[in-house]
Amino acid sequence: MNLKNCKLIDLPKITDPEGNLAPIEGGRHVPFEIKRVFYLYDVPGGATLAGHALKTCQQFINAMSGSFDVMP
Repeated sequence: MNLKNCKLIDLPKITDPEGNLAPIEGGRHVPFEIKRVFYLYDVPGGATLAGHALKTCQQFINAMSGSFDVMP
């Protein structure tokens, strides 16, 4: 992965007193078609996931709760 090609994307936010909504559409909010979605949860602190790379890949990564590090 080439981290110099990473960029932050501002997502739209629809605010409401009962909760906020951030819609994400492939080709509109992220610059590519979304083909697959993975939800990771209950990952213990310090865990390492994946550990492999793809030759060509575009990813949109969003921490819904908590935080994580992206390593090259």
